[in-house]
This record gives sequence, C-alpha cells and structure tokens, in this order.
Amino acid sequence: MLTVVMSILLVIVGYLLGSIPSAYVAGKWLKGVDLRWRGSGTVSGTGVYYHAARWAVVPVGLFDIAKASLSTWVGLRLGLGLPIALAAGLAAVIGHDWPLYLRFKGGRGISPFIGVSLVVFPWGFPWLLAFLAIGRVLNYTAVVALLGIGSLPLLTWWLGKPPAVTWACVGMVLLTVIKRLEANRLPLPPPGPERRRVLLRRLLLDRDTRARDAWVHRGFLGG
Repeated sequence: MLTVVMSILLVIVGYLLGSIPSAYVAGKWLKGVDLRWRGSGTVSGTGVYYHAARWAVVPVGLFDIAKASLSTWVGLRLGLGLPIALAAGLAAVIGHDWPLYLRFKGGRGISPFIGVSLVVFPWGFPWLLAFLAIGRVLNYTAVVALLGIGSLPLLTWWLGKPPAVTWACVGMVLLTVIKRLEANRLPLPPPGPERRRVLLRRLLLDRDTRARDAWVHRGFLGG
C-alpha cells in the first residue's frame, strides 16, 4: 500500500513540477510579455527566442530538461521501478504541455522528454538533438522533430531497451500529436477542407499557416 501511495504522489508531483512554466516566467521577467498571446502561442523555448531574449533559451531549456529528469530519477531512487519512474517523467511532460498554473496552455514537451531520456535512455538525447539540428539547418524543424520523436520507439526496440522505455516513447509520440493538433486551443476554421488543411499543417508544421516567419512573429493574439 505504501508503494502505491508513493507512486501516485510521485506522478502528481511530476505533473506539478512539469507545470512550472520557465518560458512564461522568462517572457514576463525579461520583456513583460505573455507568451501565450505572442507568435505561435506556445510557452516554449521558441517563444522565448523570438519574443524575450535569445540567450534565455539556454537556462529555460535546461530547467525544462531538469524538471522531468528529476521526476524520473526520484522514481528510480525510491525503488518504485522503471514503469513508475517513466510515468512520473511523462507526467512532467504533460504538465509542461498542459500546465495547471497557466490554464493548461503550455509548450510542446520536447525538452522535458529529453530530460526523461537522459535518465533511462541517454542515447535519446543526442538522437533528438541531431534531428532538431538537421531540422534547423533545413528550415523544417517541426517536420524533422516529429520524425525524430516518431523514430524513438523503433530505436529503443532495436537497441533492446526495456519495454517500458519503448512504451514511454510511444506515449511521447501520442502526446506530441495531440498537443500539435490541440495547439493550445487555438480556434479552427469551420468544418470543411480548410479545417483539414489547418489540422494537417498543425501536425506536420506545428502551425496553422504555410509561412513560418509570419506565424512566429505574430503580435498580440488577445486573451
């Protein structure tokens, strides 16, 4: 019974820790802006880069990595088992994506999932970084990042990692797809071809329009 209670508490703490919106705090402290109402509307390192300060991406990213790493590491340290540790790490990712403190409008979860990988699957860290770097060079970061995340379950299976790690990666793929389509509850066009096009762009490009620069540099969105 004690183990069950500790496991539940750890998952809850993981979510609350993941909900700490470092990007939002950076935007408020450095520029007085609410990233939920700028550019893409995501509370993420990208928002900090374009709407607060480029250098702040580093501390924001490190903090977002650390909050999921800590949740996962504590689960292992307490002897609760790999599945519970991974559940706590994924709870931190969910908290990052849908933070309690910001009315469930958050980021995309890549940084905290890198934090989970560092604890249970260190090769996932350079793997995702390589995809992000390639995407940056090609100017197709969203598409290539999706490919990187989507390939993680196959990579962990091929390397013979425990099934719990592979299933955690599958969970991250699902969270990524859901978050991109949900897009912090940005309104969709009426049902029809345009709505389908917007949903496809959200999934592949992580935005509603073809033009990336116009999307990330949008001004006040309301709210």
